[in-house]
Amino acid sequence: MLLDAKGINVRYGRNHAVRDVDLSLEQGEVITVLGANGAGKSSLLKAISGTEKSEGSVMFDGKDIAGWSAPRRVQAGLVLVPEGRQIFVSLTVHENLLMGAYCRTDDVTAETEAIYERFPNLAERRGMPASVLSGGEQQMLAIGRAMLAKPKLMMLDEPSLGLSPILVSQLFELIKDLNQDGLTMVLVEQNTNMALATADRGYVLELGAVALSGSSIDLANDSRLEEAYLGG
Repeated sequence: MLLDAKGINVRYGRNHAVRDVDLSLEQGEVITVLGANGAGKSSLLKAISGTEKSEGSVMFDGKDIAGWSAPRRVQAGLVLVPEGRQIFVSLTVHENLLMGAYCRTDDVTAETEAIYERFPNLAERRGMPASVLSGGEQQMLAIGRAMLAKPKLMMLDEPSLGLSPILVSQLFELIKDLNQDGLTMVLVEQNTNMALATADRGYVLELGAVALSGSSIDLANDSRLEEAYLGG
């Protein structure tokens, strides 16, 4: 088991955003976390990544990391690609990319060039401010930045948000390619059909709690998935 999170709770004052959620995945899996806006999906990822205060146990790669800081979790290989990309628009594309290696002390030149080979649009703009990038290119930069952290597990929060249908298709092809290269992934996504077509298993959150879980095929054929989105 690469990740085994149990009894995860996140509270914002009186708002109980995540309620006793259990989530686990094996090495090499892709799982998706689905649910309506406000269901607690992003809060769950932030709790696992250590960027949000939470309660519960988190075992990662055989270690109890519940008390670890977010940077220490990144060093261990647990990396979050946040919602909205969070690109530093005043820095160059290359400087943004290198931010992914801030916890590393080894030479990342070869890996950086490999990322540019995968994302030629970024290579062409490596010396330009990141503000010149399109939404799709910014998402590629955010994923490339995460790759430079040498993740064992990459968690993507709403990666297709704001992208055109063509770019969404390209994004999900990239996710499949990364998984085929051996990367384990957690995908929070509003595009339910694409997420279930890509993931092995899924969890559906409703009001912060797991309402459904199972294989992607079973969830895609479960009428209760739509009810969870509609609050039924």
